[in-house]
Amino acid sequence: MRSRAWVLVLAAVFAVLQLANVTGRDTPDTKNYLSYALSLRGEDKREAAAATIDYACRGGASIAARRQSVDVVRFHAPDPTRRVLAECREREWRNVGARLGAGQTGGHTVPFMPERFMRIFEARPGYPVFLLPFLALFGVTWGLWLAGVAVTVAGGVLVFLVLRTLRAPAPVCLTGQALYYVLPCGTTAMRPMTEGLMLTLTLAAVWGCALALEGDGDGRRVWAGARLVGGSLAALFTVKHSQALFLGLCLAGAGALVLVRRRRAGRVPGRGPVVVTAVGCCGVLGTLLLARLLHLPSESESMQDLLTRHFSRPDRTRVWPEFLHLQFNFWVEWTRRQAWEPLFPVALAAGAWGVLRGRRAAGVCVVAAAFTGFLTQAGHPDITIWGDRLIVLAWLLPVLGLPLLLESVLLRARIVLPAQERSGPSDRAHSRG
Repeated sequence: MRSRAWVLVLAAVFAVLQLANVTGRDTPDTKNYLSYALSLRGEDKREAAAATIDYACRGGASIAARRQSVDVVRFHAPDPTRRVLAECREREWRNVGARLGAGQTGGHTVPFMPERFMRIFEARPGYPVFLLPFLALFGVTWGLWLAGVAVTVAGGVLVFLVLRTLRAPAPVCLTGQALYYVLPCGTTAMRPMTEGLMLTLTLAAVWGCALALEGDGDGRRVWAGARLVGGSLAALFTVKHSQALFLGLCLAGAGALVLVRRRRAGRVPGRGPVVVTAVGCCGVLGTLLLARLLHLPSESESMQDLLTRHFSRPDRTRVWPEFLHLQFNFWVEWTRRQAWEPLFPVALAAGAWGVLRGRRAAGVCVVAAAFTGFLTQAGHPDITIWGDRLIVLAWLLPVLGLPLLLESVLLRARIVLPAQERSGPSDRAHSRG
């Protein structure tokens, strides 16, 4: 079977498996994105609130019923679905009704939280716009599920394309696609949140870097890569502008590092690293300028949100000292937990070894993109957030690196495909730059 067919088979298998959880994947923030998308569809605040509350409460009731069914004490008790659904609806409408009655009716989102908090989501139209066609065609429940499947499948396909651009054999590329689906990337991307779209756009930018750096001898590939990186950064700005800033900064640094290394080695740097550095710098400057012009929430507002539990307490007067104190405590506790269950750091180390072993130029960009996960987590050091979703971008390193490491092991054992499927010796030597 040809590799393209296997890409579709993996995507189809993943989609079928996701039918096990059509609802119950949402988080509190999902309500903000969903209500934003419904308002873009033309629904007023109360219509958007009704649909959003119904979706969230049905998901909560489904989870409650499943948990009770396996509770060793209460598994034979009456089905709690109706009770949980009614209690959830009453609680949510009491909150939303009070805020609407108090005049909190501005913006696109339904006022589930204080107005200052909702401004953060008003500045992120990209994900609601992405949801819009799915909601219009399939309704709320199936629309959100299909949007999750679509964006996660796209991420896996992009992993395949990145590895193929790095001249990896088809089985290695398919391994990377499968890893994307089974590791936390796939689980997180399926949730109705911005992370899935962020992962996909970040992978698109990495693919652009791979095209630019691996295609130094082909001007069309270099400029195609530049357009892909620039377009991804522009789209990321609408999804979450802090990620556009982090990714632009990290890719600019990666391109500059490749440029300096090639010069020190006495080699011609080529256009690839220059283009990646330039596009990354433009992304950083553009993000900062647009954020200022559009009056988007600043980093100080984000820290106040964190330290006051979404503005439910008075503002802090010593924001930076408290934030840095919390930052230190967070990473100490995070390191302790990783030492207890070291799968993640081991996977990161193996992934870094894989991407830097034979494809250093593109590998540096992969490491840079994965590092944005740590920057995102550092911007919000909250140990209680579900499933380490803020740091999920760091999983791109093992997703792309482990297949390349496996390839090198199989090559040594003479198990992998014949050399004709790979690049020639000169190309491989060139790719090490």
